[in-house]
Amino acid sequence: RSPKGGSAPREVEALKKAGPKAKVSTVYVTLEPCAHYGRTPPCSLELIRAGVKRVVDATLDPNPKVAGKGIENLKRAGIEVTVGVCQREAKKLNEDFFHWITTQTPFVVLKVAQTLDGFIATEGGKSKWITSERSRRLVHRLRCESSAILVGVGTVLKDDPQLTVRLFPCEKKPLRVVLDTYLKIPEEANILKGDAPTLIFTAHGDPQKIRRLEKRGIEVIKIPAEGGLLDLKEVLKVLGQREVVQLLVEGGAKVFGQFFKRGLWNKLVVFTAPKVFGRGVSPFKGFKVENPREGEILKLENLKRIEEDIYAEYYPLR
Repeated sequence: RSPKGGSAPREVEALKKAGPKAKVSTVYVTLEPCAHYGRTPPCSLELIRAGVKRVVDATLDPNPKVAGKGIENLKRAGIEVTVGVCQREAKKLNEDFFHWITTQTPFVVLKVAQTLDGFIATEGGKSKWITSERSRRLVHRLRCESSAILVGVGTVLKDDPQLTVRLFPCEKKPLRVVLDTYLKIPEEANILKGDAPTLIFTAHGDPQKIRRLEKRGIEVIKIPAEGGLLDLKEVLKVLGQREVVQLLVEGGAKVFGQFFKRGLWNKLVVFTAPKVFGRGVSPFKGFKVENPREGEILKLENLKRIEEDIYAEYYPLR
């Protein structure tokens, strides 16, 4: 089931494909069928109309508009319901949605590609390419799974990324987000081209430049800043209101450091290549400790090999 919006719920798609075979069938879902009208009619109503016999639901929906109501609808219609099968796995699968629906802010994923000695770029700022092509394809899959992709203007100035999904089949175009306190972004930057939506957060932007950007369909939002740094909580608040369920943060070091330092992240994905730079740019600029015992301890939940690279998923212990 896909709770992130933008397409028909998976139950509806499955029922359409099944056709008459859906009647007296057993339907397995990872999230409770909804009970309210939104972009589509309630999923629980569609299941009732299809005449299914049984529904096996992994977990209840934390959305107050649902929260058990979908299950009750099914039971009142005489459908047998089983709840809690593979609940842990389902909560993991829907971790971003659960976070967004309960906090109204995006589930923040920090994506770091680094060398074996922990650098995301050479001392001169070059970072293409640290990891393998297969790892980069997986990054594009992460982009497709996200509602928005965020970078700081420093990354735009150094790498001129497109921040689009090109190496993985994807129907949607995630929102591209740039943090740019002084609106330094070049108007010919790749991130401002193409048909993917783009949003720039700034604090001191030139009004004429803002108007030129807005005429091109690029949205510019002014938010507070302190010491040259934009208010990340306000950024997340605005994105949450726009139904950005998962936010993929792709850099650079200052941006990673601020999210990490302020505890505004939910998952850290690290691609480590078997390369050594000796000196370079560390991932978390602005975050430091004096005593090794004070270092941030993370929870490792997934570790696998991607060709010669190592892929790891970490979560905060908070």
